[in-house]
Amino acid sequence: MSDPYKIIGVARSATEAEIKSAYRKLAKKLHPDMNPGRKDIEQKFKEVTAAYDLLSDKTKRAKFDRGEIDENGNERGFHHAGGDPYGGMGGGYSRRGKSSGPFGFGGGAGVNAEDLFAEFFGGAKQRHSAYREQEPLAQDVTYTITVPFVEACVGGKKRVILDNKKTIDINIPPGTEDGHKLRLRGLGRNGGAALIEINIEPHESFRREGQDIHLDVPIALHEALLGASITVPTLTGKVSLKVSPGSNTGTLMRLKGKGVPSAKGATGDMFVTLRVLLPDTISPDLSTFVEKWAKKHAYNPRKKMNWG
Repeated sequence: MSDPYKIIGVARSATEAEIKSAYRKLAKKLHPDMNPGRKDIEQKFKEVTAAYDLLSDKTKRAKFDRGEIDENGNERGFHHAGGDPYGGMGGGYSRRGKSSGPFGFGGGAGVNAEDLFAEFFGGAKQRHSAYREQEPLAQDVTYTITVPFVEACVGGKKRVILDNKKTIDINIPPGTEDGHKLRLRGLGRNGGAALIEINIEPHESFRREGQDIHLDVPIALHEALLGASITVPTLTGKVSLKVSPGSNTGTLMRLKGKGVPSAKGATGDMFVTLRVLLPDTISPDLSTFVEKWAKKHAYNPRKKMNWG
């Protein structure tokens, strides 16, 4: 191994904090788990870890600086049997994450390198090594829920039972659209995400176009002719609507701010289309009146259509 200071990339006067910081950056970049199949990177990672094991141990760093031991941790004049450049540094790694020597992950006097890898790769309680056993991959799990039309528009809560039988309450954001997915991190398999896909039930009366709500409202013949005050539903409750005298089928009325709210705070409008509806049973007096009226005031509503 070359000069450990050069391998870590610090000056000989570097503080412990500077050495640790430099090593952390290199270890995260060079860790074999992040570079599968790269033998050159794996070798470089071993060199960096061995250098850090020496420099992070105050006693051995001092001995190295005084020339009492070499860069491999061996006393000057001692050659390690077999020529393993990492033998004196404990650079061998088992598949269970334990060091084969005094300076590896299992027993370095200066610092526990395993704790550093735990920070990089997922929790201090989990064992890590350059050759750790293959862990199950995180998997996202998709769930489909059905939400009532009004609840999807104005927001609400929905209870979901996950695969592991855990029950959670999720927030349905105002203005949720059909097919929208909510991503809940950590609730999938092996730390993956739970993807909640939302289907919206159709409404018997409301239609949605963007942030606007459309509603067809039937009115009686006399309400259309004479005008009236009627009650209509909205997303947030019933309101009173004034119908002007002489209103006809197709008359469009706007209720400002009664549409769908958005995450940005803006709210759409509600558009009411009037539909004149005759009674289910036509009384004889009404028929007689209309017949007499039509003889004096006959008109062709299709004339404007140029249908002949």
